[in-house]
Amino acid sequence: MDLSDLLKPEAVLPSVHVQSKKQVLQEVCEAAAGLTGLTEREIFDTVLQRERLGSTGVGHGVAIPHGKLGAVEKLVGVFARLARPVEFDSLDDQPVDLVFLLLAPATAGADHLKALARIARVLRDSAVAQKLRLARDRSEIHQILISPAATSHAA
Repeated sequence: MDLSDLLKPEAVLPSVHVQSKKQVLQEVCEAAAGLTGLTEREIFDTVLQRERLGSTGVGHGVAIPHGKLGAVEKLVGVFARLARPVEFDSLDDQPVDLVFLLLAPATAGADHLKALARIARVLRDSAVAQKLRLARDRSEIHQILISPAATSHAA
């Protein structure tokens, strides 16, 4: 699965200024609301409910919050690079600065899991993560995330 199917250029937030995990989730959910036509509150509540089961901070400064919503018709992603890392209750206790929100239809079974696995492989690749942290703008970040090198190297 190619990340270009999940992530549109307008879904990349290149410099998000937040102070907390809750604010991070609010920012990415607000962006997702604009992409899906759902309310920020509906998305936020779903993502927060999933987060309560266990942190989606996967380590190495990366978090992949996600949730399933009945009103979502296809997999949708939002990527945020934080201006400053924030505590996220990550598996390695390190703060997070790269966040990829994934929303899936309630009926998405294997596709949801495949997308999560692909996102995790790409973002946990230290070379890709470093490029994302050094990228100049939204366009460059988007190109890094959808480039064949990122998705095939991390496969």
